[in-house]
Amino acid sequence: MKHESRAVGGRIMTVPFTILLAFGLIGLFLIGLRFVLGLGATTNLSAGYPWGLWIAFDVVTGTALACGGYAMALMVYVFNRGKYHPLIRPAILTSALGYSIAAISIAIDVGRPWELWKVPLMLWRWNVNSVLLEVAVCMMVYTMVLWLELAPAMLDSWRESSRPRLRQFAVKSTRFFDRALLWIIGLGILLPTMHQSSLGSLILLSGPRLHPLWNTSLLPAFFLLTALAMGYAMVVFESAFSHHVFGRKPDLQMLMSLQKAAAWGAAIFVAFRIFDVAARGAFTYALRPDRFAVMFWLESALFLSPLAFMFLRGAVPAMGSLVREAMIVAFAGALYRFDAFLLAFDPGPGWAYFPSVTETFVTVGLVSLEVAGYIALVKVFPILGGLPHPVTGPRRQKAIKTHPAPSPAH
Repeated sequence: MKHESRAVGGRIMTVPFTILLAFGLIGLFLIGLRFVLGLGATTNLSAGYPWGLWIAFDVVTGTALACGGYAMALMVYVFNRGKYHPLIRPAILTSALGYSIAAISIAIDVGRPWELWKVPLMLWRWNVNSVLLEVAVCMMVYTMVLWLELAPAMLDSWRESSRPRLRQFAVKSTRFFDRALLWIIGLGILLPTMHQSSLGSLILLSGPRLHPLWNTSLLPAFFLLTALAMGYAMVVFESAFSHHVFGRKPDLQMLMSLQKAAAWGAAIFVAFRIFDVAARGAFTYALRPDRFAVMFWLESALFLSPLAFMFLRGAVPAMGSLVREAMIVAFAGALYRFDAFLLAFDPGPGWAYFPSVTETFVTVGLVSLEVAGYIALVKVFPILGGLPHPVTGPRRQKAIKTHPAPSPAH
């Protein structure tokens, strides 16, 4: 049966959307303040800690949380699991928004953002031995690829427009995307494979400044594996979000399979990591009574707990159980990456870092804009699949007003 996505419809400027927009505007104001006053006056970054919250969370962690599109592309197009195709569009939307936020974070974090245009264009000045260059170029290109992958959803909507020129543009563009889709999907799989592993290589360059429990040549593989586990977990979370907010009825069997992949991926990561720590003779660091050992075991416990829950719960779990397990996997992966870039990194005596108020509110604002963007786009364009879930009781009238059923023409 052919999958058909539909726009959710309804009023965009709801109370929750307005609140998200308000936080986003505060974040944008503080970003402007950062460009006027400079990094020194608005952040707690220093020569010892040249990157902080904007890189460790918004970029390193945020892009992994936005790997749902990458994970689902592997599932559908590489492993040929076509039944998961209804989850592709919302996963790609989440990825496109997450990577766009990461790109903005990079722009506000670098000392001279007006020079960023030179990175993708001045090929003759590239340092081909720089892992940071590879990360920057891959992330820039992949962000564009994600929006190209999402373009057919917008074209589907525009083909039904009452404006003839917009309809004609949509029809012609659809032909182009039909021919180019294979190459776009190929890039959508290749690029995140490269830069997610390279993020591990990036912190590996800090050498002895990185704590032995995290300092391993397998960091590129570990970062890639955690990105996949976090990607599947976030698809489960995004489906639950759509179910709760927009009344979209999820396929529990599909979500169970994705959460199973996330849980097993997390468990495999822990097994390889403990083996690697023991093989390098660094296991004694995990037995010391310090914060590094505590975080090492906390990360491991969080990664393993969804697999334990999977064996303990019933054969057909409730949606809430799947969401909790998915959130644990996502949080464990975020903690691992955050620790690698900040906690486990020691620039030497005399240096300390804690994000400033400006850094914190910029991150909150950008995340708020990401959520607001998701809400607005799924209401306007055919991204979410499935029919609206029946609503009964006192919420029925409110649901009908907020999420009207699609017309027969759709």
